[in-house]
Amino acid sequence: MGEEQKGSREETLKLLRELSHALVQRMAKDPMIGFYFAHTDLERLARLEFQHLARLFGFDIPYEGRPLEEVHYPRRIFEGHFHRRLVLLKEVLEELGAPSEIRKHWLEMSLKEKDRIVHPHKGACA
Repeated sequence: MGEEQKGSREETLKLLRELSHALVQRMAKDPMIGFYFAHTDLERLARLEFQHLARLFGFDIPYEGRPLEEVHYPRRIFEGHFHRRLVLLKEVLEELGAPSEIRKHWLEMSLKEKDRIVHPHKGACA
C-alpha cells in the first residue's frame, strides 16, 4: 500500500471513528430513543459501532459485537425508532462534514440492515 493510500485509509478510519462516537452520543441524548441507552456503556457501544461501520466500508477490522439481531430484537426496536436513528445519523453526517460518498454509503447500508434491527412483530408502534 502506497503512502497516499495508507494516509487516506487512516483518515477514513479516523473519520468513521469520530462519526460513530458522535452518533452514539446523539442517540443516547435523544428524547425519542435515548431510553434504549440508559444502562449502556457508551464508549463500548461507540467502539462496536465503529468496528461494524468500518467493516461495512470494506476495512478488515475485527467486530467484537454480537450479531445485530441478537442485540436488537430483544429491545423491541420498531420502525419509528429505526427512522429516528436515520434522522440523527443524517444530522451527525452533515454537522461533521462527512464527504457525500460516506453519507450515501452509510445511509444505504443502514437501510439494508433494517430487517436485522427492527423487531419483526408488527404491533401498534410499527
